[in-house]
Amino acid sequence: MLSLWVAFITGLTTGGLSCMAVQGGLLASSLASQIEKEVGDQEFKSKRKKLLRKKSPQIALPIVLFLFAKLVAYTLMGALLGALGSVLQLTPAMRAILQFAIAIFMIGNALRMLNVHPIFRFFTFEPPASLTRFIRRKAKNNTSLFTPLLLGVLTVLIPCGITQTMMAAAIATGSPLLGAALMFAFTLGTSPVFFILSYFATKLGTLLEKQLVRVVAVVLLVLGLLSVDTGLNLLGSPISITRVLQRNNEATASQTLLPPSQTGSEGEGVINLNVVNSGYEPSLLHAPADTAITLNLITNNTQSCSRAFVIPELNLNKLLPTTGVEVLNIPPQPAGKVIGFTCSMGMYTGEIIFDL
Repeated sequence: MLSLWVAFITGLTTGGLSCMAVQGGLLASSLASQIEKEVGDQEFKSKRKKLLRKKSPQIALPIVLFLFAKLVAYTLMGALLGALGSVLQLTPAMRAILQFAIAIFMIGNALRMLNVHPIFRFFTFEPPASLTRFIRRKAKNNTSLFTPLLLGVLTVLIPCGITQTMMAAAIATGSPLLGAALMFAFTLGTSPVFFILSYFATKLGTLLEKQLVRVVAVVLLVLGLLSVDTGLNLLGSPISITRVLQRNNEATASQTLLPPSQTGSEGEGVINLNVVNSGYEPSLLHAPADTAITLNLITNNTQSCSRAFVIPELNLNKLLPTTGVEVLNIPPQPAGKVIGFTCSMGMYTGEIIFDL
């Protein structure tokens, strides 16, 4: 079984950054609600008391609540994975749909904050009325805490590639207790990076005072568009921003032609793809048409989400070893066919062009 210390260190280093790339949008949504509310409260109070001392929006608390909810949710998920195995695994298509749903929420929330149209007022999480009344009876002004708690729980629906590695390890334990402990250690390790990046990034925004809400809205809009791009990559769409940029990069294309030794008579139909921490090298492959292809996925101390390799169109999904070679068989494709591949979080992508 994977050591709990290894899980914690992985979360503290590469795991924190990888998860932030995928789940940062949800945290930004949480902060957006808190900041927007408090900035609005400040403006209201300033009209009543001109001498009221300015107070910065409370940033640390929603981040802590978000991370706490995430820690609890992933610990419980680890227990379920340990008990139920692979039953709870999500397919790339399901993750793509979730990314689109998250993108719609973030873009709609951003447009609401920018007052584009009244219809966007529906793009915000609100607790049930009964829960709101209960919270109000318990403590004043605590209803705003519902959003970061809920969004922290929702992160279990969009795990990054490294998190999926830990999920696979939790499944392998075959024990609810060990699975929960493994996911707890990993998620706890990701928390410091999450907190530091989120806190200081948002703190810089508070210097803009009244423009803060607009700044957060723009960030949400960008993150929403990135989520759309991620969803398109997970579906293997050729029109994602990432793939279009790769395809238009003629310099990259000219450097990624397979050497003759890989397409000659002895090794015809064999392609080697290096899976590194920063993605795939080369990202654009040229292969012979009408020939069955053997794709060798080569890793060498690779720790990033690039290990979770997906070819959506062929429904191929492999979690690669940290170091080693994984072989995939690709059936013959017609001349001119383009097949995209990606990591499971849709961040690192590439294409195979059958034109040789």
